[in-house]
Amino acid sequence: MALRINDIAPDFTAESSEGTIRFHDWIDDSYAVLFSHPKDFTPVCTTEFGAVAKLAGEFAKRGVKTIGVSVDSVEEHMKWKSDIEGIAGAAVTFPILDDTSLTIAKLYDMLPAEAYLPDGRTPADSATVRTVFIIGPDKKIRLMIIYPMSVGRNFDEILRALDAIQLTDKMAVATPAGWHKGEDVIVSMALDDDAAKAEFGEIDVKLPYLRTTKMPS
Repeated sequence: MALRINDIAPDFTAESSEGTIRFHDWIDDSYAVLFSHPKDFTPVCTTEFGAVAKLAGEFAKRGVKTIGVSVDSVEEHMKWKSDIEGIAGAAVTFPILDDTSLTIAKLYDMLPAEAYLPDGRTPADSATVRTVFIIGPDKKIRLMIIYPMSVGRNFDEILRALDAIQLTDKMAVATPAGWHKGEDVIVSMALDDDAAKAEFGEIDVKLPYLRTTKMPS
């Protein structure tokens, strides 16, 4: 059955560039970003891993763990890391999961159950393994974005979404289109005007169903 927002992220145990990972235990009480790749030593994926390496401090500031998965072996991952670090100018400090068995790709509905790795395969054989998942401390899937193989991911957008998810987990608010941290937010429809004013102070009633307020501290 297809995964949906608020489903529990499938748990698994797998080898990685940082040793054995038991996924739910590894997440612990953090938010996590799992991002998947169809093969090592591919151009778009190399730039994406490099982008995450360069943003390590930004993820850490938010209390977010990052983990990559590629349908190749730990041995291949360790060789690939030097290419990534050379291109990015930053160390790869997050784990890269070994998914040669396709277990993770199938658990996360990125490949059909009958998929296998043919001899002499190319990235096209696992081209759909191109998803970003944001997972909460409760182990629920909070966001999924699927990219084609030819389009590099925008990790600034992932950080923006993380900021919105973490804020709206704590406060009775939502975020408007294109929102960035520090900008006005939307008051939850679960609060009437009086409750909203008691909670946030001043509110701006643009429409009966669209009320904004300053981002809570």
